[in-house]
Amino acid sequence: MTENMEKNALTETQFAHLGEGVIAYMREIGAEELMGSFPGIPDLKPGTRLWALFAANGQPILLTDARAGALAGALENDLTPVSLH
Repeated sequence: MTENMEKNALTETQFAHLGEGVIAYMREIGAEELMGSFPGIPDLKPGTRLWALFAANGQPILLTDARAGALAGALENDLTPVSLH
């Protein structure tokens, strides 16, 4: 690592908070994955695909049936949306 890179390196704590309150990521998610991210969600038909919006730290924000809904949720909360595939 160069000296300049070492000066600009983030601590583990700083990295964990990177993008907090500014960035949200959205991705299509299957019914099978939802239980871990959205505790208390009712059972869904296997194979159901929904769109989820998460805070930069992975905290779930919303769940919707359309990508446009996830995008709107990010913008309504003044978050910059990024899409994960």
